[in-house]
Amino acid sequence: MRHRTLDFRDHRRELDDNRHVYAVISRRAGGLSIGLNLNADKVCNFDCPYCQVDRRSPGGPREVDLERLEAELSHLLGLVRSGTLWQVPPFDTAAPALRQVYDIAWAGDGEPTSSSAFGDSVDLVVALRERFELPAVRLHLLSNATLFQRPAVAQALDRFTAAGGVIWGKLDAGTEPWFHLVDGTRLPFQRVLDNLALASTRWRLVLQCLFISWQGQGPSDEEITAWVGRIEALLAQGGRIEEVQITSIARRPAQRSVGLVETARLEEIAARAAALGLRVRVFPGLDPGPDAGPDRAQG
Repeated sequence: MRHRTLDFRDHRRELDDNRHVYAVISRRAGGLSIGLNLNADKVCNFDCPYCQVDRRSPGGPREVDLERLEAELSHLLGLVRSGTLWQVPPFDTAAPALRQVYDIAWAGDGEPTSSSAFGDSVDLVVALRERFELPAVRLHLLSNATLFQRPAVAQALDRFTAAGGVIWGKLDAGTEPWFHLVDGTRLPFQRVLDNLALASTRWRLVLQCLFISWQGQGPSDEEITAWVGRIEALLAQGGRIEEVQITSIARRPAQRSVGLVETARLEEIAARAAALGLRVRVFPGLDPGPDAGPDRAQG
């Protein structure tokens, strides 16, 4: 296949003939993020309007082939370990300043913890990182925090955290109506809030918060005040939040009613979170342009 240039705007999944392992340049990492897709079938319990996954087109197999995942990840980590990664397409197209491998991230086309293979994938990745002697490569889970209450998921997260893994939990809203709009689900907002509370006391947690405009209207001041209140409640319960990431869209959403929130507004929102004594980083939105890749991503 003809490889494209790796940059922030292009988070397509195509990497050779891989099914479960891909790689993207991440804004938040400032380098390469190795992605794990446990949801090749595109099934997700959220349908965020800002998501770049086009769920109108069919996905791949539902089952996760762990042997294939291991082979795909072993090949990529072997290139990293040997130092030859940046000589191989498409990685040779990355800008020199971005030629560092930042993390292995569970992201993909759906909620990673919904896969029955999630726990096995954690064990597999931890073992491979040790085999290839790459302790500096971080482990991140991008999650909508809807399934942490399941015993099997919680046990896998214990092992994930023991290996240094950090959960990047989604908190895009402060009120129930905005939550249902921007995250595209009828699941109760309280489940997310309860699971973020669990994560903040039992595991390592970063809040990833993406703000959008919908039909030209961004979140109101009242919505942001409610969002800050949700974070305050986590802290009041003894929760620990390592960082709050504030961002907007950078790739083309599947729904055209979605627009980005301007940087000045993101900075205002960030200041509200920073006033709680938290580390906050802002990643400004980007005009995705007409050729941006149509996929959700971890950047």
